[in-house]
Amino acid sequence: MDKLELFEGLRDAMVSLEKEKVLHLTQEALEMDLEPLEVIDHGLLPGLTEIGKQFENEEVFLPELMLSSMVFQNAMAILQPRIQALGTKSRKKGTVVIGTVKGDMHYIGKNIVRLLLEINGFEVHDLGVDVDPLKFVQKAREVEADIIALSALLTTTLVGQRDVIEALVGQGVRDRFKVLVGGGAVTKKWSEDIKADGYAETAYAAVEMAASFVQG
Repeated sequence: MDKLELFEGLRDAMVSLEKEKVLHLTQEALEMDLEPLEVIDHGLLPGLTEIGKQFENEEVFLPELMLSSMVFQNAMAILQPRIQALGTKSRKKGTVVIGTVKGDMHYIGKNIVRLLLEINGFEVHDLGVDVDPLKFVQKAREVEADIIALSALLTTTLVGQRDVIEALVGQGVRDRFKVLVGGGAVTKKWSEDIKADGYAETAYAAVEMAASFVQG
């Protein structure tokens, strides 16, 4: 099996929620000396993303979504030692405060972004879900964050992202932090309307943008 076949098999196994096959293929990827981040990027994440789309389209439901998250995390437990051995966390790039905004309980996308940020050298403080705007501000000030990352999956909770930016303005600290927004309901236009510093459509785009914020 070449690596493209393995990635395709890993993606398909994630979509079909075949836990044992996912774990077997993840271990096989390491035995083939494939880069862990490549395994995530081309195998695990595409499968997890597809499950997310199926959930949004009501083709699968909450139990399947939760199972997919569990399978993903089990596969990551296999990859994590190799990632650490490669020294990808040796140099801190910056500090991020991340969370899902007030009224929104979704966490899978946020957790993937958090994981990828950590893998790529960021110190991440995860506030969880349904987070009050002032809590984002308080934590960012406390840890001297470089970036505040705000997730919102639902259209009805988008306003929570705007509320955080308004809270930063109200406390006179807007210029101290870069604000990165993302999630299923977020668009580039919305990002521009609320004067966020950046919008990321995917988890990897979020990491790339975060890295660009702390360069120089």
